[in-house]
Amino acid sequence: GGSGGPWARARPFAAGHFLNDLCASLWFTYLLLYLHAVLGYSHGLAGGLLLAGQVADGLCTPLLGYEADRSAGCGRYGRRKSWHLAGTTCVLISFPFIFNPCLGCKEGTPQWAAFIYYLPFIVIFQFGWAATQISHLSLIPELVTSDHEKVELTAFRYAFTVMANITVYGLAWLLLNLQVDQPERTEHLGIQDVSVFRNLSLIVVGLGAVFSLIFHLGTKEKLYPLGSVSQPQESTPLLQKEPTRSPRSLLVWKDWLLEPSFYQVAVLYMATRLIVNLSQTYIAMYLTNSLLLPKKYIATIPLVMYISGFLSSFLMKPVNKWIGRNLTYFVGILVILAFASWVSLSREMGAEIYGVAVLLGAGSATILVTSLSMTADLIGTNTHSSAFVYGAMSFTDKMANGLAVMLIQNLHPCPTELCCPACVSFYHWVMVLVTGGIAMAATVFLCCIMIWPIRVRFREWGCGAQGMGKGQAWGWGHREPRVWCQPRLKQECLSRWPWLQWEAAG
Repeated sequence: GGSGGPWARARPFAAGHFLNDLCASLWFTYLLLYLHAVLGYSHGLAGGLLLAGQVADGLCTPLLGYEADRSAGCGRYGRRKSWHLAGTTCVLISFPFIFNPCLGCKEGTPQWAAFIYYLPFIVIFQFGWAATQISHLSLIPELVTSDHEKVELTAFRYAFTVMANITVYGLAWLLLNLQVDQPERTEHLGIQDVSVFRNLSLIVVGLGAVFSLIFHLGTKEKLYPLGSVSQPQESTPLLQKEPTRSPRSLLVWKDWLLEPSFYQVAVLYMATRLIVNLSQTYIAMYLTNSLLLPKKYIATIPLVMYISGFLSSFLMKPVNKWIGRNLTYFVGILVILAFASWVSLSREMGAEIYGVAVLLGAGSATILVTSLSMTADLIGTNTHSSAFVYGAMSFTDKMANGLAVMLIQNLHPCPTELCCPACVSFYHWVMVLVTGGIAMAATVFLCCIMIWPIRVRFREWGCGAQGMGKGQAWGWGHREPRVWCQPRLKQECLSRWPWLQWEAAG
């Protein structure tokens, strides 16, 4: 499109993940707190349900990614949008049941019965969530081609994520503050707060449905004939003279598994997601159990975090242009480490908790946007298999998150009580380690990317070269025609594209 193209596409496109963002915000910030502090279930059950959800999500994600790359979509409706619609429907049906007390459960109902009750709703929700996320992410490389447009679209999408979080926390604050009838019961969470979470989940689902509609009406997906292997980009010359094209002309999912860069980016993305999601999951526990703050803080502190994240997402584009992806990520890590240091040194906090929240929000936004841009860099013009790449990245992140939560829940010093004296320092150190500890690991992964930059090394064929004459434009970012080949394939490469400069895989 023209100069206004990306923006015209970005607005309805970004709305397509709003329902997911609203639900994810509730899921990560309040699920453990709701199951444990409001409904009174044990740490193990709360952690088990969250793990079950993450495992379901983790397993669905790459499978859906693979399927979404293969399927043709429903009739004239694009394949990405068809999957998006199916996912949205699953989320709308299942999510309200998760934040409602178990129907038919009584005082003496055993906890395993509640577990069995919640499990199917969580699995359906996570399946729908994964389908929506993968189909939405896979549209990014299809809608835009240039580096900075990708960052812009990713930042725009992240801005919507932040708006979703601000909406959830704003509503939570409002609903918690509207409980004026019982002043003595408004300081700490308990069974009286069931209606708060029920109403919150219903409002979220209604709002999300409206935004999903905007996405489906406003986003135009390019249609491809059934079974077409490659999807040319807008910038790729469509000089396809021959009726048949080589089936091995582009990277398919198996080829990604041979790419070192694929693993480099996946590990960095996993570390990023662990920092963002675990800090979001445990911040409410830290506020209520370690700092012993009133319950309204479980809405205001995450709200401050996300407003700070929202503002810093606008700095992404100029900073990325100025110092590059890797250094931008490193700046984000430094901010996260500053947060961890501040938390570890302060046992009690008053107003400074807001300053700490600003650091966490800004750092999280920076590393998340940058790691998503790195993933888009990795894919380049291989958009036909982008869903598999995003699916595999998300798989590592979901499994790691679920296992980390289960581990933390099982390390809890008082498994049955709501909170004992030992849990005051427990959540304090959880906050320090899930941010600072993982940030140090992420720094190591970042160094690997700085030493071995992201590029597709062991390409067995010239991506974008099929059907082009010598000297025609290349779709994937090299200024001169160049193909990375494994040495054993030198002859095959040179016979297929004799004008190419030979360079052994590095």
